[in-house]
Amino acid sequence: MIPGDNPQAPDNIALGEKLFFDGRLSADGTVACSTCHDPARAFTDGKPTSIGINGAVGQRNAMTILNALFCKTQFWDGRAKTLEEQAARPIVNPIEMGQPSMHAAVSRIAAIEEYQQAFRRVFSRPPNARDLVRAIASYERTQVSFDSPFDHFIAGDSHAIDDSAKRGWELFNTKARCNKCHALSENKRDVTTFTDNDFHNIGIGILRHDVVALARQAQQLIKTGGATAIDRAAVGTDFSALGRFLITKKEADIGAFKTPDIRNILVTGPYFHDGSMETLWDVIDHYNKGDGLKDPYLDEDIQPLALTEPEIDDLVAFLASLTSSQYKEQGAKELARQREIAGTNRPQRDTARAFGPKPPRPAPPGP
Repeated sequence: MIPGDNPQAPDNIALGEKLFFDGRLSADGTVACSTCHDPARAFTDGKPTSIGINGAVGQRNAMTILNALFCKTQFWDGRAKTLEEQAARPIVNPIEMGQPSMHAAVSRIAAIEEYQQAFRRVFSRPPNARDLVRAIASYERTQVSFDSPFDHFIAGDSHAIDDSAKRGWELFNTKARCNKCHALSENKRDVTTFTDNDFHNIGIGILRHDVVALARQAQQLIKTGGATAIDRAAVGTDFSALGRFLITKKEADIGAFKTPDIRNILVTGPYFHDGSMETLWDVIDHYNKGDGLKDPYLDEDIQPLALTEPEIDDLVAFLASLTSSQYKEQGAKELARQREIAGTNRPQRDTARAFGPKPPRPAPPGP
C-alpha cells in the first residue's frame, strides 16, 4: 500500500496536493489531475467518460481515488501496479493531459520558482519525473473514506441504517450474489472495500463494440506495443472495450474489468468502465437479467437473479448507506435524483429474463 521508497510525510503530501490541482502539468495548461478526480464529486468527474485537453473524449469512466491506496492494481484494466505509475500515465496520454513526455511536464514545472524550492525542500534536488509522481501518489494515499452509516451499523449501532438497507445487505450476500465479486471471499462477509481485487467480464459493451472482432484486431498491438501504446489504446480507442486482455493477452480476459470499490458508489456515477449506466437501478437491472447474451467470455457467476422490485429498492438502500459522512448531503440529493429517473426510465429492466433460466453461453470463436 505504501512503498518503502516513498514513505508518507507532510511535505511530500503538501507538494503532491499542489501538483494534483495544477493544470500547468498538462500540455495546454487546462487539465489537472483534479479535473477528472474532483474532490467535490468524490474524486470523480460525474461524466460517462472523461474529457481531456482540447475537449478530447476518452473511452473510460474516471474511477475515484478514494481508498485507491488499498487497490492491488490501478485503472479499470489494472495496467498500473502502483499509484506512482498511475499518476504518470495521464500526464503523457495525448487525450488526457497531453504532454509529449514526462521530461516536458517536468520542464514546465521546473520553470516555476515555487516548485523549484518545494522539490529541493522535500527531495533535496530539482524537479524530476520520479519525485513528481511520488509526491502526487503520496497525496492520493491520504484520500481514504469510510465513516458511512453502514460502518456505524457494523460497529453496533442498529439504528444507523434503516430496515430497507439491512435487507439489502442480506440480499447483497445471498440472492443478489453481489459478494461473488464485491468481497475478498464469498464465504465471509466483507465490510472493508467490497472488492475481490480481480477482473470480470460482466457483459458491458460486448455487442456494441463486437469485442471478438476487436480482440483479433488488437493481436499485433498487444504483441509489439509497450506500456505507452497500451495506455493510449485503453483510453483513446475502441480497444478500450477489451479491458484486461490488453494487459495479460489472455483470451479469458477479453472484456474483463476490475471490480471497483463500491464505497461512495451513490456519488461516483455514472457506472461501469464506460459510464454507460446512469442510476443504481440501471446497474441492478443489468445484473438482475443476467446480461451478457452472445458474450462468449461472460463471467460464469453472471446469471438471472429473479429480484423483485422491492428487493431492488432494498439493494439501492444498502448501496446508499455506503456513502461517507462528508458526502451525506450530496448523497441525499443524488439518491432523490436517481429515484426520480428510475420512476419513469428503466432501460435495463427485463423482467422476463430476470425470472427466466440462465441462457447458454456461446463458445469462444475458434482461432
